[in-house]
Amino acid sequence: MFGLFKKKSPIDKLQAEYKKLMEESFRLSTTDRSASDAKRAEAEEVAKQIEELQA
Repeated sequence: MFGLFKKKSPIDKLQAEYKKLMEESFRLSTTDRSASDAKRAEAEEVAKQIEELQA
């Protein structure tokens, strides 16, 4: 309740985006492998950004 108006940190935002991209990649893996690979590549770029912010 008290965290309702708390702003997310940039790392939290990137982690949410990474999770969304990985789920979409998994969903696409059954129908369109090339689109799934593209989403996975986007997710890896987000993961690199997360690592840079944590360092």
